[in-house]
Amino acid sequence: MKPRQKGILAFLARDADARLFCYANAQVRKKDQNDEILRFIEFWEQRHGGPPRELVFDSRLTTHANLGRINARGIDFLTLRKRSKSLLDAIATLPQSDWKQVRLNNVGRIYRTPRVLDQRVQISGYPEDIRQLAVCDLGHEQPTLLLTNQMKTPASQLVDRYARRMVIENAIADAIDFFHMDALSAAVPMKIDLDLQLTLMASGLYRLLAVRIGNGKQTAKSRTLFRNFIKAPADITIGNDSIEVRIGRRANNPFLLNAAYDETDIAVPWLQERRLRISFL
Repeated sequence: MKPRQKGILAFLARDADARLFCYANAQVRKKDQNDEILRFIEFWEQRHGGPPRELVFDSRLTTHANLGRINARGIDFLTLRKRSKSLLDAIATLPQSDWKQVRLNNVGRIYRTPRVLDQRVQISGYPEDIRQLAVCDLGHEQPTLLLTNQMKTPASQLVDRYARRMVIENAIADAIDFFHMDALSAAVPMKIDLDLQLTLMASGLYRLLAVRIGNGKQTAKSRTLFRNFIKAPADITIGNDSIEVRIGRRANNPFLLNAAYDETDIAVPWLQERRLRISFL
């Protein structure tokens, strides 16, 4: 029998507006995993002076009781609900007239007009009624179930917003593909946590590069950015007061010139305040 391989639980949060990972913890223990979202809220308050406006997350992230705690803090949330057979059977018995068709803006054209069943329901551990949206015609055989404390927001906006969560999953998939986030390994947990933090820092730098370049590159994958802009020959000269980087001729250099990288002139503190300058052949 092969010995079981040890693993870790990692918690990641991504800022929807900045499109950057803003929080990570690679030392989450199984007994504490349901409360990690509360620790993230505390972290956000320390950094920004107030709670996040809205949290969008998967159904397995936390408990119904913690949803009540999030609601009590005045934070909007939107999450999936686990589809049980009894719950789906109960929804199937409702008349078709209870379903309303809505129009979405941020999903594939084929799924822009799903049908939504908008209900107020009770769930165990949550102190009051909660809003449940059952959504059909989104490309799944069974309806997608959403839970939220946003009672007045139009259903189409909520479904639209949850669909954007797929962008976050794509970002994690990109980190796994290029930075091998799922293959971090070390002898001690501290090293695992450091690996994850460095990986997220690298991912963030690639996103900042993409945003600065613009011209449709904002959504490019990290592997594409590396191939087109990072993996390039260059002559590096380290002088007494400067570091000169001369990048060879490449088809994508005009994007870097348009982003004003040839005007780079910044101090590098850890290299005795030498000035970094970039030029192109």
